[in-house]
Amino acid sequence: MDISYRGRTIQASPIRKLKPYADGAIARGIKVYFINIGDTDVPTPQPVHDAFHSFSDKVLSYGPAQGSLELRQAIADYFNYYRIPIAADDVVITTGGSEAILFSFSAVADPGEEIIIPEPFYTNYNGYASLASVNIIPLTLRVEDGYRLPPRAEFEAKITPKTKALVLCSPNNPTGTVYTRKELRTVADIVKERDLFLIGDEVYKEFIYDGATHTSILEFEDIRDRTIVVDSISKRYSCCGARIGAVITRNSAIYQAVLRFAQARLCPPSVEQRAALAAYRMGMDYFNPVREEYQRRRDVLYEGLRSIPGVVTYKPQGAFYVTVKLPIKDTEHFVVWMLTEFNLDGETVMVAPAQGFYSTPGKGLDEVRIAHVLNEDDLRRAITVLKAGLDKYKTLFP
Repeated sequence: MDISYRGRTIQASPIRKLKPYADGAIARGIKVYFINIGDTDVPTPQPVHDAFHSFSDKVLSYGPAQGSLELRQAIADYFNYYRIPIAADDVVITTGGSEAILFSFSAVADPGEEIIIPEPFYTNYNGYASLASVNIIPLTLRVEDGYRLPPRAEFEAKITPKTKALVLCSPNNPTGTVYTRKELRTVADIVKERDLFLIGDEVYKEFIYDGATHTSILEFEDIRDRTIVVDSISKRYSCCGARIGAVITRNSAIYQAVLRFAQARLCPPSVEQRAALAAYRMGMDYFNPVREEYQRRRDVLYEGLRSIPGVVTYKPQGAFYVTVKLPIKDTEHFVVWMLTEFNLDGETVMVAPAQGFYSTPGKGLDEVRIAHVLNEDDLRRAITVLKAGLDKYKTLFP
């Protein structure tokens, strides 16, 4: 008996599928530096912990499908701080940013229709597109260009009668690139003129370095009815396990569609919403030291990668990732080898092979994503181990 096409073809996570190799290394007594995934060691804020510990409702009941009014208002206030006029009724709370992306894809496109996404992109977009039965049309960017957006003509060459939306992630996962207002304006003009939606993945918006600022797609008032932002507390407040996200849109038809999707799954997690509310109520000053910490880590990683011969890199402007080209042919083989065959004084490193961040077959085979989520000392050591592993690997597999 055959299972569904969707079930047979959905992409396995290129990060999580290699976790058993890391588990095996740990079982052999090897210390693994995990710089493959955006699971930071920056502590979750104390008010979030306090909200969990103080929960005392006698019954853990269903909440509203769209999420609690208090949290939706707190998220609206957060955007209003940036002078982006959002109301609580423009926000639907989701079970993580993951559900927000799935709901957004499902709301804008029918099965068989198309969404254009610059690649490399957040690998789970592939999975969400499979679940929604929509097709991702990739627009390939280059590490040598710092993964900047291409000229308008390259976007327009990808548009067909089946195209329904474009997706932009800024600051970008997996590249750390931050799109300029000019780049975003070009895309805004395209969606306006070609009658498309624009989905913005902005979950890393607080983490922009060197004094730069973030531009949200919600700032372009002339396309306010075409914009959808997916958001999450996972990275913003070091709450990856809480699974609270949001869809923000001022398009009433999209909002009602997302709300119906939300009603079908009943409600987002109740206790976690109270923890998220506590996080948002901390105020904006919370982000300054956290941002400074990530910028220092970014600098350590960048300088370390520059010291490794053959690595092609650039200085990422935001998030806490960089995608780099390594002087080898198959980075997935390299990652497995590092976890199964190599250690330096009992230590090894896990990075993420980049081919899973592409939709185009054969792309990213010589690239990896690295996350600067470890403290500076551990990050320096991880770079030392990575360099030693690369040197050894190239002698074995020239």
